[in-house]
Amino acid sequence: MKRKIRMGMVGGGRGGFIGQVHRMAANLDGKIELVAGCFSSDPEKSRISGEDYFLDPSRVYASYQEMAEKEAALPADQRIDFVSIVVQNNLHFPVAETFLKAGIHVICDKPMTTTLESAFELRDLVDETGLIFGLTHNYTGYPMVKEARRMVQDGELGRIVKVVTEYPQGYAAGDMEGTADSQIANWRADPKINGISNCMGDIGTHAENLGHYITGLEIDELCADLSTFIPGRVLDDDGNLLVRYKGGAKGLLYASQISAGDENNLNIRVYGTKASLEWHQEDPNELIVKYSQAPRKIYRRGNGYLGAAAQANSRTPFAHPEGFIEAFANIYLAIAAAVNDRIEGNEPPAEGYDFPDVTDGIIGLAFIQAAVESSQSDEKWIKFPEV
Repeated sequence: MKRKIRMGMVGGGRGGFIGQVHRMAANLDGKIELVAGCFSSDPEKSRISGEDYFLDPSRVYASYQEMAEKEAALPADQRIDFVSIVVQNNLHFPVAETFLKAGIHVICDKPMTTTLESAFELRDLVDETGLIFGLTHNYTGYPMVKEARRMVQDGELGRIVKVVTEYPQGYAAGDMEGTADSQIANWRADPKINGISNCMGDIGTHAENLGHYITGLEIDELCADLSTFIPGRVLDDDGNLLVRYKGGAKGLLYASQISAGDENNLNIRVYGTKASLEWHQEDPNELIVKYSQAPRKIYRRGNGYLGAAAQANSRTPFAHPEGFIEAFANIYLAIAAAVNDRIEGNEPPAEGYDFPDVTDGIIGLAFIQAAVESSQSDEKWIKFPEV
């Protein structure tokens, strides 16, 4: 890179959690700088947020429409190279559409849109413009997840026969109706903002994406049982799925926001005919590999015996743990490399770029739609939509 990649942000104003995560991740390797943004639908909050981030006031905007128009009009050596979208789910599509039409690359938080139809529409726009679109399924950024993927691709597990993914959280376990902390008031539980699913759309898609990224398996059919346990909620807060993959493998997927005592316990177990592997997000620096007739092995991040992708996505030596922010940063770093290649006119690497893209976004929306449809159907087994 000959210069830093210039980043804009929509959403993520003062007090927001996920916007701060994105900013820290983008800044971690010193290759990206935040230069502009519309940080809130409230122009005053956007303004003071821009002050918090030490931005030029002329590059802090009152609306994302104004931001896209004015940034696109700037000289090429000044305008943003990409925009990071960290607004509520119902705004992902219109904001992404606006910036793509303005000729600006996009990084979007997941889910990509709130409906499968709009996801297809967004993919058409990405194809039409030829612009880079990255989706922050951040768990794919962990080095040991990349090592798990390499093991599957290299055949070390043999033929994959079973995939078990779990994502239990407990933050919404209590019946908190009428309290200041009521999850019913949370925008994630509002179908006008979040679409047709809460739990499965919010964290179930992470479990689905993690399984797909590591194994490469595609869902053929699924059978879902989604539940809303806490009175007053409209959308699901728990879900259990049976999965049939193309090629014959089977799977289990469980996502929950009412699993009291669990924090962010995403984990996956992949079983093959030669061996199996196991990874836990709350202990991300280890990958467990198990055998029928031999002792299990524990692979640890930062060691020279790991594959190239795991090593390339580690920043510190072994025995110095890395985690959530670094995984997010690996997504930003990969997208920054793609944007830089586009700016410099370089050919993409033969193996492509290692970040979730618009197709992953469509698979996520297809997963949500199929899970909700199955849960509401008497037939239960639903054919996965063509993507």
